[in-house]
Amino acid sequence: MSVYHKKNELSIYLASFISEGKTIGLVPTMGALHDGHLSLLSKSLEDNDLTVISIFVNPTQFNNAEDLEKYPRTLDQDIAKVMALNANIIVFSPSADEIYGENIKAESYDFNGLEHQMEGAARPGHFDGVGAIITRLFNIIKPTNAYFGEKDFQQLQIIRALVKNYNLNVNIIGCPIFRQKDGLAMSSRNQRVSDSGKEESVFLFETLTKAQNLFKTASIKDVKIFVENKIKNNSAFELEYFEIADEETLITATNKEPNVKYRGFLVAHIEGIRLIDNILLN
Repeated sequence: MSVYHKKNELSIYLASFISEGKTIGLVPTMGALHDGHLSLLSKSLEDNDLTVISIFVNPTQFNNAEDLEKYPRTLDQDIAKVMALNANIIVFSPSADEIYGENIKAESYDFNGLEHQMEGAARPGHFDGVGAIITRLFNIIKPTNAYFGEKDFQQLQIIRALVKNYNLNVNIIGCPIFRQKDGLAMSSRNQRVSDSGKEESVFLFETLTKAQNLFKTASIKDVKIFVENKIKNNSAFELEYFEIADEETLITATNKEPNVKYRGFLVAHIEGIRLIDNILLN
């Protein structure tokens, strides 16, 4: 296994693969790897001649300094997990200065309005930070394919818009949410939740599943009320938002329209930790 911390050294190593026309898969992560990340790596290994994983806690996508400080950093354990999966995977783990230079700041991006919905409204500047790091990673690694989980579905749509609007030559592959057997969506933030809190958090997926069934017969308004009441009545959680939106535009829906895919987006806090999940409703 090779671990690179300098972008120029990685670019030089990858240049021969690119010149030979070999395919490169990229799995961008912020570390604290779990089975969801490993499933993305497995998909990339199936599809490509070479796979690269980036492990970088990106400061420009945090609008909360405390959240950035507390985000788990487990590089040695992460490298061990990657090596156990496949020793030929390349790890890129740069410093913030290596990525951004002296000015650790994100540019402004146009994501066709997707950036103003849900997470964009709740976390101002967050998606500019996502655009900044993804653009830089694509320029350094020049991947053929890049893999993202659907747990961060809004981010996935944002990155698709980024590639289209800025003519980036990479295929974006969305992969299904990787869940524990009890349904809890795998997340790096789960590491900060107590064992009892993780057991409680299964309630979120159970509620989303019930909402999916209810959506077949009930109005959007009634489904929203159902989910909001269920979570507000559970003292373990603080509901931040539950929205039902058009999967393509991410615009909050009020009425069902034919031939439109709707997705439910949920954010709730447990033990002061922010958990997100979503589900396709129809």
